[in-house]
This record gives sequence, C-alpha cells and structure tokens, in this order.
Amino acid sequence: MYGCETWSLTLREEQRLKVCGYRVLRRIFGSKREEVTGEWRKLSNEDINELYSSPNIVRLIKSRRMRWAGHAAHRGREEGACMVLMGKPEGKRPLGRPRWEDNIKMDLQVVGCGGMGWIELAQDRDKWWALVNVVMKLRVP
Repeated sequence: MYGCETWSLTLREEQRLKVCGYRVLRRIFGSKREEVTGEWRKLSNEDINELYSSPNIVRLIKSRRMRWAGHAAHRGREEGACMVLMGKPEGKRPLGRPRWEDNIKMDLQVVGCGGMGWIELAQDRDKWWALVNVVMKLRVP
C-alpha cells in the first residue's frame, strides 16, 4: 500500500486488486462446512464480507488518494507534489490510462460532487474530510 495515493488505476486494475484481496482473505479464513450436508465449500465474496468488516483494498486506495489530493491542494499549485500529480506531460499516454487527476474527478462523481472543481472543494477542510469519509464507506461491487 506504500505510495498508493499516487497510483492511477484503470477499472481493470481495480478489479484485479479486488480479486487478489478476496483470494488472500479466502485463504486466511479457509473453507466453510455446511451444517445440513456436512460438506466443505469455499467462502463466497458475501461470506467474506460478513467475516471481514474492514473496507476492501479499492476503497482504501480511493480514500487515501482523496486524502492526498486534499493535502496537495492545500499546498498550492506551485508546489512540487501538486505540479507532478496534476501536470500534463508532453507526448501521449497509453490508450485507456487515466491521469491521477482523472481518478480524483471520477471518485468525486461517485460521491455526487462531479461538477465542482476538486481544488476548490479541498480548500474547505471539513467538507473535504467528509467527502473522504464518504468515499471510504462506499460499497464498491
């Protein structure tokens, strides 16, 4: 998770992270024995969500990315971190690869604040922290 605040994830990468997370949790919790038939079966994702109350890895990454975006916005556009994260490098990026700022905008759209500028939103710390908490509590399918 080190440095996940700066990751720019595609939907495919998010899905692969979720699958990997469920695979690890399935290995940790083991199999489940059916009460009626007595047979052993693998845990489903719903079973794992009931057993493991912490948020999945994608929600954790999104909330950390939002928290870091607020920090970068408070520092100002001319600071090094903000310039690197929001900069538009020369040349072309691979097809389908979002920029970091695009991920922040997509996360805000899910919360319902997509039409607003995220830098202006981040200037109000209390409102921004409320948005970070909402992103953390979202149910990511």
